[in-house]
Amino acid sequence: MSVSTSPHMFKVDRQAVIKQLGPDNLKECLRRMLLIRNFELRAEAAYQQGKIGGFFHAYIGQEAIQTAAVQALGPNNWYATSYRTHALALLLGATPEELMAELFGKATGNAKGRGGSMHFFTERLLGGFGIVTGQVPIATGAAFTIKYKGIKDEVSICFLGDGAVPQGAFHESLNLAALWDLPCIYVIENNKWGMGTAVERAVSVPYLAEDKAPGYNMKGYTFDGMDFFTCYGGFDHLFHEVLETERPVLVEVITERFKGHSISDPGLYRSKDTLKQVMQRDPIIIMQNALIEAGIITVEEIKALDKSLRESVLAAIDFADKSPWPDPQNLEEDVFAP
Repeated sequence: MSVSTSPHMFKVDRQAVIKQLGPDNLKECLRRMLLIRNFELRAEAAYQQGKIGGFFHAYIGQEAIQTAAVQALGPNNWYATSYRTHALALLLGATPEELMAELFGKATGNAKGRGGSMHFFTERLLGGFGIVTGQVPIATGAAFTIKYKGIKDEVSICFLGDGAVPQGAFHESLNLAALWDLPCIYVIENNKWGMGTAVERAVSVPYLAEDKAPGYNMKGYTFDGMDFFTCYGGFDHLFHEVLETERPVLVEVITERFKGHSISDPGLYRSKDTLKQVMQRDPIIIMQNALIEAGIITVEEIKALDKSLRESVLAAIDFADKSPWPDPQNLEEDVFAP
């Protein structure tokens, strides 16, 4: 696949990506994005009904990024992310039932009701992290393990928000990754707001990857995070680059979240007109339109798929609602290895 880069945005040939992935993979990627959207919309409604408590950070508007990354890298690498963890858990094999039950705090949940929204995990997802930048040293450690064990076909990939970039753990981790030649892909999902603070008021450079990467002797890239095809082409390129060079890379993915920082955030720091304009570049609509134009799927098929996924998420809510509460005596299980 031919790839070209501009000074501040990675470019791919959309038709080449469509040809490379083929209809079945593309429809599956759209299905995953729709599942994430339906899961979070229904979970948010359950939260507002009082069925879910604690924290809840939605990924709505950012679905193309991690969907493309998992498609490009495959499930057999090490993944780490922040507290905005619903999408990656679904993409890496957790079921809607176990995740919804975890949100409900039930014993059948992903972490037996003890972790909640911020702490999903799977066999290859090293957990969500409630502490800003807490996942970055963990992902760096996973990359160190890959190198230490001499594994040649795996990388560690770390998703973090723009609000994590000014943190000390970010600097220390990237410095060590570069110093020790660790196979790690650091992905800054720049949705332009660190909680309610605009990124330009928190970070001293305009390009979070391309301006900062040289200070760590790394390559830096910028992707359009609202476009699945750009993200897939970019992550596919990075995966092969890191496997070949055994060097870390830093990438900034420009995206938007359509909700507040968390469910308790009304997002009053941006106007309704601004949000309406942002939502015109919905990554799911962009993906749908591209597949319709390519003759891969029809509007009727998309509606049927969306309805099926909505029903499956409603079934997951019913499962969570009917699941038992955890026994308080089991609270400290799994804190230490046997």
